[in-house]
Amino acid sequence: MTAHRIAFLLWPGTKPMTLALAEEALRTAQRLHPEVIYEQLFLQAEPSVEEGAWRLPGEPWAGKLEGLQKLFLVADEPPAALAPALGNALKQVARSGCALAGLSAGVYPLAQLGLLDGYRVAVHWRWQDDFAERFPKAIVTSHLFDWDRDRLTACGGLAVLDLLLAVLARDHGAELAGAVSEELVVERIREGGERQRIPLQNRLGSSHPKLTQAVLLMEANIEEPLTTDEIAQHVCVSRRQLERIFKQYLNRVPSQYYLELRLNKARQLLMQTSKSIIQIGLSCGFSSGPHFSSAYRNFFGATPREDRNQRRSASPFELSPAAIERG
Repeated sequence: MTAHRIAFLLWPGTKPMTLALAEEALRTAQRLHPEVIYEQLFLQAEPSVEEGAWRLPGEPWAGKLEGLQKLFLVADEPPAALAPALGNALKQVARSGCALAGLSAGVYPLAQLGLLDGYRVAVHWRWQDDFAERFPKAIVTSHLFDWDRDRLTACGGLAVLDLLLAVLARDHGAELAGAVSEELVVERIREGGERQRIPLQNRLGSSHPKLTQAVLLMEANIEEPLTTDEIAQHVCVSRRQLERIFKQYLNRVPSQYYLELRLNKARQLLMQTSKSIIQIGLSCGFSSGPHFSSAYRNFFGATPREDRNQRRSASPFELSPAAIERG
């Protein structure tokens, strides 16, 4: 019996759950079917410098990545600039025919090296704007996971387990994947193309159809906001009825909820794109820079510029493709 040799390349900040979901799926498969053998290697992409942090398993990467069938890059926050030697090793292992997988923010190092150019990439909804702007040659999706030729990507969270079940099905058949799913008490095996975000009515904690319709209208009209009267007209209720529904289920009036929705979208764009503050304000329905800045400061307690500078300095992600030798 030939062992499938799989390596996990881990970055500091990787959550125990992300790794455990992948590892447990493989271990369970081996326990259920002894003829299934996965040789798992754990390598640290860089040393962790956080005091008291969860200690990553395995040994520091020692300069080679050889003899692998699959290599999983695992990170839960976009890593900082990639070391040139590691970049070269990843390109070399890609040329060897090894399937490369990015779990959660593990898609960033692959994209930085150009190894996701022209591939479908499942990116967590939190990072989609940022990822699409940084890596326009990748095909960003909102899927749970994507398997495009020899590239595998999962958006993170429980989608990591969904991807590993797909790996088991591809390697050993759907019966084994189903048995592992049952052993882990997984309600159902989700397809990769399923959406990441939960249904709106579940997010709102309400199944009121008029409320759902109204919020969907708001989400679809961020750049040119509708008035409360226009929203009420579209969902076929009076303005007073709409205000009562919002107050009952969300404890705020429609205009307040709409403003918070636009401001949260603006904050996401501030943190994930290089668009100017004026551009972001206009794209989120604010008529001028001062209007945007004032509303933002009142809600978040800092101006857009202050918030962007503070949050980016706390979690930088530097792109330095020039530092990586072309392989």
